[in-house]
Amino acid sequence: MQKSTLLKSMILRQEILVMPGAYDPISARLIERAGFEAVQCTGLGITAAALGLPDFSVIGMSDMAARTARIVRATALPVMADGDNGFGNAVNTFLTVQEFEAVGIAGINLEDQQQPKRCGHLDGKQIVSTAEMVQKIRAAAEARQDSDLVINARTDSLALGGVEEVLRRGNAYLEAGADMVFVDGVDNEDYITRLVRGVRGPIAVNMVEGGKTPPGLTVERLQSLGVARVSLPVTALLAAVQGMKVALAKLKTSGDPAAYQAGLAGFEELHGLTGMDRVREMERRYATPPDEVVAE
Repeated sequence: MQKSTLLKSMILRQEILVMPGAYDPISARLIERAGFEAVQCTGLGITAAALGLPDFSVIGMSDMAARTARIVRATALPVMADGDNGFGNAVNTFLTVQEFEAVGIAGINLEDQQQPKRCGHLDGKQIVSTAEMVQKIRAAAEARQDSDLVINARTDSLALGGVEEVLRRGNAYLEAGADMVFVDGVDNEDYITRLVRGVRGPIAVNMVEGGKTPPGLTVERLQSLGVARVSLPVTALLAAVQGMKVALAKLKTSGDPAAYQAGLAGFEELHGLTGMDRVREMERRYATPPDEVVAE
């Protein structure tokens, strides 16, 4: 089964699909090893890890596609890309879908924010008109070669126009060719109930630790509310940042690796994640026979 077909089937089933965010190949492999079924590329995470800059439209389409390609190659799981706001107008969106589909993604997020866009859990967002976003979704649907490639239409209209605006936009995006509506920045459980009832297609939300996600909201609760898919875009990155902070602080104060060793992954585990075992096997396979070794 194609990964796009698999991803779509998981979105349409009764059980909620949980997609942690990957920001590099190592995080993608750890998501797979933890037993999750799919990977969400996090634009915020990729931007922060690669450039040390905020999620503010500072990575271009080709660069993001190249970084996404490395994540796709690193895991056997279906990967949903972060296509930003299509990196421009409808024509740019068409080209974005072509570029990302060529690297093997199973789905793509496309959002209705204006340029420069920002993290959906921050204030100060601005959105394009419904008509403009509809044309972007239409372009995306026409650009994909695989009809099962999931177009995840993200709307940031909740903070600006409320639930009714989300319902209006979400259904318009579905009619234009989107497969799912991703409502970002949901900060009230009652909103989720109204969205699931009013949007004529699968609903996706995200959970951002420290963001607008309501306290106490769980994956189990989201499933009971009828949400099809939830992403946790920064969980892995926040965990990595905290782990580095703790280890480096202990190194600075004690100078003794034993003080923080228990909080580190194993050295061999890291080599395993990078595929060193395969390299060693290939070295043995392609080694020069002893009698052909030329002495210096």
